[in-house]
Amino acid sequence: MAKTSNISRRRRSALAEGGEEYAAKRAELIEIAAGLFREKGYQSTRLADIANAAGMDRASIYYYIGSKEELFRESVEGILDTNLSEAKRLSNDPKLVIKDKIQQIFTVLMRSYEQNFPHMYVYIQEQMHQVTTEETAWSQEMLKKTRSFEAIITDLIRQGAEAGELRNDIPPRLMTNALFGMFNWTHRWFTPGGSLSGENVATAFNLLFWQGARA
Repeated sequence: MAKTSNISRRRRSALAEGGEEYAAKRAELIEIAAGLFREKGYQSTRLADIANAAGMDRASIYYYIGSKEELFRESVEGILDTNLSEAKRLSNDPKLVIKDKIQQIFTVLMRSYEQNFPHMYVYIQEQMHQVTTEETAWSQEMLKKTRSFEAIITDLIRQGAEAGELRNDIPPRLMTNALFGMFNWTHRWFTPGGSLSGENVATAFNLLFWQGARA
C-alpha cells in the first residue's frame, strides 16, 4: 500500500511538472490502450496487457497512469468537445443552407473518426451504452455533450422540414437516429488507410441520406 501511495504521489508530481518525456510516454500508453481496447474489448483488456504491449512491468505503468479507466477517458478527452464546437459553428453559419450544414457536420464527424482512430470508435463500441447508466460526473458530462450534438442535428432537420427542404412525413428524431446510425456503425468496418477515406464515406452517406430525405 505504501509503495502504491508513493507511486501515486510521484505520478501527481510528474503531471504537475508537465515534462515533455513524461507527457510523450503517457500519450504512447493512451495510443497502445486504445488499440487494445478496440482489438480485445475494453472489459477484456487488463492493465497488465497494456504494460506488456508497452514493454513495461505493471508497477512501472502506475507512474504514468492511475487506472485503465483513466486511459480510456484520456483517449477521448477533447475530441467530442472539438466535434461539438464545429457542429455549433456550422449550424449557426448564415451562409449555409440546411442541407450544407447537415452534410458538413457529418463530414467533420467522419473526419474525426478517421483522424482520431481508434479512440472515438472505442467509445462508441464499448462505452456509449454505459454513459446513460453511470452516475459519475464524467459520464454525465459525456452524455450531455452527446445529446447536445444530436439536438443540433434534430433541430436542423426540423428547420429543413418547415422550410420545405426536407420531407415532413418522418419524425426529425427518427431521421437523426438514421444519420448517426450510419456514421456510428462505421466502427464495425472502417479503418484508415483502406480503399475508402473518411471523406469518401461521408460523401456517400450524405448522398444516400439526402436522396431519401429531401422533400
